[in-house]
Amino acid sequence: MTTHAQITGIGSYLPQRVLTNAELETLVDTSDEWILSRTGIRERRIVAEGQATSDLATAALSTAIASAGIGPGDIDLLVVGTSSPDMIFPSTACIVQDLLGLACPAYDVNAACSGFIYALHAGVTAIESGRAKRAAIVGADALTRHIDFTDRTTCVLFGDGAGAVILEAGENAGVLGVALGADGSGGDLLKVQAGGSAHPMTHEALDTRKNFVTMNGNEVFRFAVKAIPRATMEALEASGLTVADLDWLVPHQANQRIIQTVEQRLGIPHDRVFSHVDRVGNTSAGSIPLALDDLYTSGRLSPGNLVALVGFGAGLTWGAAVIRWTMARPIKEA
Repeated sequence: MTTHAQITGIGSYLPQRVLTNAELETLVDTSDEWILSRTGIRERRIVAEGQATSDLATAALSTAIASAGIGPGDIDLLVVGTSSPDMIFPSTACIVQDLLGLACPAYDVNAACSGFIYALHAGVTAIESGRAKRAAIVGADALTRHIDFTDRTTCVLFGDGAGAVILEAGENAGVLGVALGADGSGGDLLKVQAGGSAHPMTHEALDTRKNFVTMNGNEVFRFAVKAIPRATMEALEASGLTVADLDWLVPHQANQRIIQTVEQRLGIPHDRVFSHVDRVGNTSAGSIPLALDDLYTSGRLSPGNLVALVGFGAGLTWGAAVIRWTMARPIKEA
């Protein structure tokens, strides 16, 4: 009998603090109209003082565990996708493991905004091989800790947040196909230069602002609108499906212009593409699971729906997963 990985629990977390475009107008040379026309973003969430990526991840995973109707001791593997870990080491996954009282292997995956798909692939592989029965997969970032709020090309884009799913072994296929890719030759297009072994964090690095995210926006856009359709088609092919079979496309919430261009290139109707980038901005590895949870909790996902999750990120990296949704609709409070 073939073992498959199914999503049996889901959760997300957004920090309380909201940063609007109007507030950004007081920090940098920009305007609400400029931001909206280029990104589609109206507001984003920002971590509170003393709040770290592990806090976001812990909150999201706690909800996912409860959603699955299991306890921390039932999890066999924890993988956290993040590019803004609490520290270089230990891993954010180990911190989350301790905070939630898990007793399983735990590690981080850094594929930037593609991190959740990479982490999902690791969990699916562990389940399909029989090495785990349940895996907790988290995408979490507090990337605003690495944003220069005098650089309008980046500070208008990013927000903080986390999402998580529980994968469980089962007879029926949930995750149908996954496609991953990377092209390291584009690494300079989107990066945080200082803080690693090549460029340690020094006074000079701080003075030259190498500790912040830098991005070649035009080139990243060109890459994204090619990578997302290609990854989606590869994951669909691996699943034996086509775009016409999809009920939903849940893309990385980076930029509304990117999402619209992808819609056109894939030929998928606008009402089958989920976007809430206007309310959360680009939450990096947290983006896709946050969007998936929003789609689910809004009652628009039904058992049997086919969903493509697809993202791209620094590295350059990209990834897509096609899933058959197996969770029942959420019960709405009266």
